[in-house]
Formats: sequence, C-alpha cells, structure tokens
Amino acid sequence: MKKRITILQLLLSVTVFSQGFLHRDGQKIVDGNGKNIILRGLGLGGWMVQEGYMLQTQSFASPQYQIRQKIQDVIGEKGTKEFYAAYKANGITKRDIDSLAKWGFNSIRLPMHYNLYTLPIEQEKNSEITWIEEGFTMTDNLLKWCEANKIYLILDLHAAPGGQGNDAAISDYDTTKPSLWQSEANQKKMIALWKKLAARYRDKEWIGAYDIINEPNWNFTGSNKNGCDENSNGPLRDLMVAVTKAIREVDNNHLIFIEGNCWGNNYNGIFPLWDDNMALSFHKYWNYNTKESIQKMLDYRMQYNVPIWLGESGENSNVWFKDALTLVENNNIGWAFWPMKKIENIAGVTSVTKIPEYDVLLKYWKEGGQKPSPEFAKKTLMKMAENYKMENVTIKPDVIDAMFRQVQTNDTKPYKKQFVPGKIAAVYYDLGTNGYAYSDKDCVNYRVETNKFEEWNKGNTMRNDGVDILPCKDAGSKGYQVSFIEDGEWLQFTVQVKKQQKYKVAIRYSSEKSEGKLHLESQNGAKSNTITLPSTGGNDKWKTVILSDFELNVGQEKIKVVFEKGGFNLNYIEFLK
Repeated sequence: MKKRITILQLLLSVTVFSQGFLHRDGQKIVDGNGKNIILRGLGLGGWMVQEGYMLQTQSFASPQYQIRQKIQDVIGEKGTKEFYAAYKANGITKRDIDSLAKWGFNSIRLPMHYNLYTLPIEQEKNSEITWIEEGFTMTDNLLKWCEANKIYLILDLHAAPGGQGNDAAISDYDTTKPSLWQSEANQKKMIALWKKLAARYRDKEWIGAYDIINEPNWNFTGSNKNGCDENSNGPLRDLMVAVTKAIREVDNNHLIFIEGNCWGNNYNGIFPLWDDNMALSFHKYWNYNTKESIQKMLDYRMQYNVPIWLGESGENSNVWFKDALTLVENNNIGWAFWPMKKIENIAGVTSVTKIPEYDVLLKYWKEGGQKPSPEFAKKTLMKMAENYKMENVTIKPDVIDAMFRQVQTNDTKPYKKQFVPGKIAAVYYDLGTNGYAYSDKDCVNYRVETNKFEEWNKGNTMRNDGVDILPCKDAGSKGYQVSFIEDGEWLQFTVQVKKQQKYKVAIRYSSEKSEGKLHLESQNGAKSNTITLPSTGGNDKWKTVILSDFELNVGQEKIKVVFEKGGFNLNYIEFLK
C-alpha cells in the first residue's frame, strides 16, 4: 500500500511540475495546464543561415552560398571549414540562452538550414536521403539550454531544400539549381526532414512548435515574383498538408505553425485548415502599428477559430518595437523578433563588433584589386568569428528595455547611474520612449506605408532610439555625441543630486555654422536661462560654454536639456562643484 501511495505521489508531482505541450485551444495558444501563453521570442538569425545584410556583404553576396564562395576564395576550402566551425560554435552557446532568459524572453525561434541535417539532392544517389548529424546535434544542444531555462524552442525551416522564395538570401536560394517548387525531390526531402525532426523531438515538451516553412515568396500563377498577388497558392498548401501528414504519423503532440505566401502573409487559398493543433504565423515589418495593420489576421483568427502568432518582426526603432509589441500583446498575440546577432547592429539585443581588417576583405570582395593574403584573411575571419561569442558582443539595454519594460509603462529610468556634481554624457539620456525620455522628430521607419526609408538614428550607432548619434573624438567624450539636433528636441537625464545649490553647468558642443540655443529644466520646476552656442567653426572643433545659476534639490532629479535652436553637436554637460 505504501509503495502504491509513493508512486501516486510521484505521478502527481510530475503533473504539477510539467508544463505540458503548447497546443491550440480555440483561438489561444495554451500550455499543458490550459494556461494562456504569450510567446515572447527571439529568432536566432544568422547562426544556421547567414544572410548578407547581417555580414555587410549584401551588395555583392547576399545568399549564404555566395558568402561562402567569397570566403573560400581568400582562405581556401580547409580554412573555410575551420571558419564555419568556429562561427557556429561561437554563434549560439548556453551563455546566449541564459542571457535571453534573464532579459525576459520565454521562447526562441531557430531558423534552420536544411543542409546541416541532410545533403542537397544533387549529392544524393538513387533518390536516397542521407542524414547529417551536425544539425541535429546543434538542435539537441540548443534544446538542452532552453530546457534548463524553461524557454520554448520553436523549430523554423528557414532554408528549405532548394530554397522556397525569390528573395534568395532568406532561404539561400541558388537560381542555377531547381528551387523547392521546381523539384519533387526537394519537396520529398523537406517532408522527410520534418518527419525525422518530429520523430526525434515528439516527446520534448520544451519544443514549442514546428514552423514548417519560413516566408515562402514565389509566384505560382501571379505576376508578382514574391507571390503577393497569388489567389490560390495551391502548391504551397499541398506541401504544407503533406508535411503535416508526415509529422502526425510520428508526433501528435506538437503545435504546427504555417505561413502564407508573400513572406508569410498571403493566405489566399490556404483555408480550410487541415489539422486541429495548428496556428497561423504572420510577419510584420516597417508598417504602421495600428489595429488595421493586423486586422486581416485578427479576422482569420475569428473566422477559423485558430491562434495567430507574429513569427517575425524587428529591424526598426525602439519606438516601433514598443508600439508593435504593445499592439500584439494587447490582442493576445505572441511574437518572435529578429535577429539575435548582426555586425554593427543598433536594432537588435546585441551587436557584433567589426574590426578594421574586415573592411579590407569587404572592399576586396566588392571592388577587387589586390587580393589579401590567405594568412591575413584567415586571421581576420577567425577574429570575426571570435567576436560572435556572447562575452564579446555589445549588449543593447535600450532595445531590451523597449521590448519588455516600455511595453508596460511610459516611465523612464536611468541609462546608468549619474551624479551631480559630475559630467553627464549626452548619449546617456534616460531609457524610455519618445516624448518621455527624449523628444526627436524622426524616430521610426514606416517605409512600407510611406514608400520612403526613414532613418530614426541618423548616425546609426550606439542606441536605437530617435536620438541621432555619431562617433565622437573629442576629449572627455564616451566615444559618442548627439548630432543632427533640431529645434524643439530635448533629452532627459535622471541623476542623483548630492548637494542642494545653484550649479554652474559646462556645455561641451561643436557646430560648423549654426548658432544653437538651449536651456535646462528640472522636475522640481526650476528652469535655467537660455544660453546661446556660437558657431565653433567646424563639427570637429569643440568649445565649452558655462550656464550659471541652475538650482537643484538633493536626491533624484530628472533634468531636461531643451534645444530651443538646433544645428550643433553635444558631447556632454558637466555640473561643476
């Protein structure tokens, strides 16, 4: 009897502590206990599938196979294998996943390249399917790190056999070979790959879902090469049905995400749905964050009683991030932003540092000329691979803040601890959104709606807000300056004031021709006189002017630097003793 009670207690404990499989419950995604789950995820873009824009090779080598050819040209086949081994080993590690969990992410979307799991069809014999252990091992390790952090792992077939879209970089599509849609062998390989994955992971509860084909963009019958005017999408539906059938032969546990044509958003002809445990994915970039922007997907959710998920988004300003995530979360829609790591990235949670030697390679690849030596090229590429380690990337606190805290509140918080008296770098303005932590007239890119690429940070460096930032070589700087200042803009700084008094404030600035004006305001209602900033004669010629008699109280203060008249660069303000 005692033994039976012990077994019963063990079973109950498993039930209590197991979250179960994510699955569809009407229009919601829920866990095994029926709890509504909003997926807050990040796509590990660039790890298994390289895209040229992430490596700054887009203008001459955008799909991965072209990037690899460029690398092999300078360091040979053996060196290329060594580079990619280091690149993949460093690109995502347990430390990355631990960091994502700490920052607030509860899920990860893994963009998979089929060629890490199976051979291309042209290398197979007699229509066989040869499996490669590398991709499965990488996925196993990632799942282990996700399990340790209680993070869901969503498998995303980003580069399907042959390539699934005319936007070639996304799926590493080689136009000289049959695409996924032009080859029955490629389709059979894709189906077999999903069955293999499903059989391997069918009992793994921290596998959140199977995203069976990323961003198909292909014209089956229409004139738009990316499938945006397709009305039937018959081949896409047929393939997704076949993949689902193969998965369900070995795995009835896992949720399946499907995507429409036209980068995931054209669902014409895809309905009716063919599985009870399915959800729709859509992708959202560079458009307005209004309910109208997602209304079609909301309508699908209601009409077909199916959950919806924002499977990919990003590559915009913090203002756009906050607005987009507020919109979808208020409508009970989970999300996965993009990407994890990119060279010189301001719009991601991390940025990979570019070394000067890499620019030499980029110039040669693009323009030709004297070929770098194999020794130089390999050393450069291996150093770049080393820079992909989490301990070597630059973490972007403003982006993380926008994606999580700012979605919940308009309150601001200090970028870092700052004290008065003391020097305050202009670029260390508060964390928060436009109109609260700062005011800038250009703070978001709506190019899909406006047909105009709109820069938010015109310097494209350091932070992802609307504030325009450039590198700074002036003595006493933190390496950056606020530039492109316009009339009426302002920055806010939260500081700790050690002593109540009237302070003198040193303003460090430069300007080529314009005469600027600014004043300071405090949370307690104090306002300084306006100070004029005469032209210094050049953007790299810095001067200091003194603003007097600005009174501050002891304790925390929020100080605004208000730019009455712009046209200058600001390095820092210093409250003098």
